[in-house]
Amino acid sequence: MKNVHAYLIGAAMISTSMIVSQGCTKSTDDDSELIGNWKKSDDFEGNARSEAVAFTIGDYAYVCSGTATTERFKDLWEYSTSKRYWTQRADLPGAARNSAIAFSIGTKGYVGTGYDGSARLKDFYEYDQATDTWTAKAEFAGTARYDAVAFAVDGKGYIGCGYDGNYLKDLWQYDPTQDQWIKKASVGGSKRSAAMAFVVNGQAYICSGNNNGEIQQDLWAYNASADEWTEKTKIYNYSDDSYDDDYGTIPRSNGVTFVIGNYVYLATGENNSANNATTWQYDPITDRWTEKTGFEGTSRTGAVGFNISSRGFVATGRNISLTMDNMYELLPNDEQVDND
Repeated sequence: MKNVHAYLIGAAMISTSMIVSQGCTKSTDDDSELIGNWKKSDDFEGNARSEAVAFTIGDYAYVCSGTATTERFKDLWEYSTSKRYWTQRADLPGAARNSAIAFSIGTKGYVGTGYDGSARLKDFYEYDQATDTWTAKAEFAGTARYDAVAFAVDGKGYIGCGYDGNYLKDLWQYDPTQDQWIKKASVGGSKRSAAMAFVVNGQAYICSGNNNGEIQQDLWAYNASADEWTEKTKIYNYSDDSYDDDYGTIPRSNGVTFVIGNYVYLATGENNSANNATTWQYDPITDRWTEKTGFEGTSRTGAVGFNISSRGFVATGRNISLTMDNMYELLPNDEQVDND
């Protein structure tokens, strides 16, 4: 059984000075022509792992759960760019797990679903940053699953897609004030697991993912107030009279996304078991992608990504022979330098 995971990046918008993308930058075999530099950052201080989850509250990032070979975790770790080290916090209640979901609303974080080594899960917990305590909340109202996606918009959380023995495309909304789940409009396109979700400028998106070995080549935007999905530009090699792209390395499963300013960054992950080291920047205004310098750490899948203090990070993950505990930061507008 292959256990993979999709990750949420916190919904709070972060401002930074960026260069506006004009259309599409062609993919190139010469990575030195691309802009962006990956900088080695502070190692994750828990056990090396993959398929963990991450959420952010203010200027703090939290990494929880995950797996290393046959061992699963339920520990929670906190990181800030000012402290430059990781602090262990209260363990997640319930079973140790991998391939769960997470999102944050205000000063609370939420973790649920996943796989405990023998069963798919649907329990759901709230983390209070102020008291470092967890509270069991209403169970997820959809089927028990792993490799789902999650995001938060306008004070509500959402869980969708994933795998419950079959691939899924349903979407469920969580209202923390009522501790209640409501079924919403299903995600457009195909069923999928291990997709990537992100929120930028108050708009939620679901990107790519896997359906029975087929990597999905699409991007969907969700209007929460209208409960409607809109397909954006396809993410594959395509050309017409309006533009010509080279998007063939964007589609993947089990990658990470994070937001810096008004742009989204997609990194790591896999495409049919081959790790994908390319990094792409998405501009939601133009609905176009620009390739950035490829991830400069060991190529990996099942990592976590998050943005805090106007900065984007990728941590943990695995490749064929290694489970990792290191972390890298993307400097999206810097020239590439040698990090050795």
